[in-house]
Amino acid sequence: MATPSPVILPVSTSKTTPTDEPQPQQPPVATPAFKAFINHITGTIRSGLADRRAWSELVDRTAFSKPESLTDATTRIRKNYAYFRINYFTIVAVVIAVSLLTNPLSLVTLLALLSAWIFLYLFRPTDPPMVILGRAFSERETLGLLIVLSIVVIFLTSVGTILISATLIGTGIVCGHGAFRAPEDLFLDEQDPGGGSAGFLSLLGGAASNAAASAVPVLAPTRA
Repeated sequence: MATPSPVILPVSTSKTTPTDEPQPQQPPVATPAFKAFINHITGTIRSGLADRRAWSELVDRTAFSKPESLTDATTRIRKNYAYFRINYFTIVAVVIAVSLLTNPLSLVTLLALLSAWIFLYLFRPTDPPMVILGRAFSERETLGLLIVLSIVVIFLTSVGTILISATLIGTGIVCGHGAFRAPEDLFLDEQDPGGGSAGFLSLLGGAASNAAASAVPVLAPTRA
């Protein structure tokens, strides 16, 4: 009787080549997070501007009268701010924008500072580190450099003076309007319970939180 031949099992003898080694993962580009941030900010600003009051109400000459006392002026400012807060923030923003546009050097300096914060810290992955003149800077060192640069730009150049002056001028216009505009014809009972104190600041705060939340999934693999 013939003996059955043994079964030969196939054995893989393939060798690992250098090309089979796992390649390091490239950090995702922060562009989607930046786009999400811009989309949230612009969307929130548009939503806020859509809630503004009619400008005809703001400049209605029949509603202007001299306040009887300082207390009356303060009360008018508070009520008018609760009703026209989006319009008031728009006025202050326009004054600041005009001031910067009439000073192109300050505008370019401010835009360069904002760009440095956005592209060197907010939306830049930590790996690889930033290298300047052959020296690598960690994330903490980059943050420190940006803070020092911001202090220098704001307090040692004309940018800070222009921003402060424009803000004071815009605030003066708003307070003057609020003091002389009688709020008796305004439907103040329709305001939200938070009144004007939350206002546009909470709107911007919500935009920043939503933008940060949308940026986390993109930036999470790149931040330690």
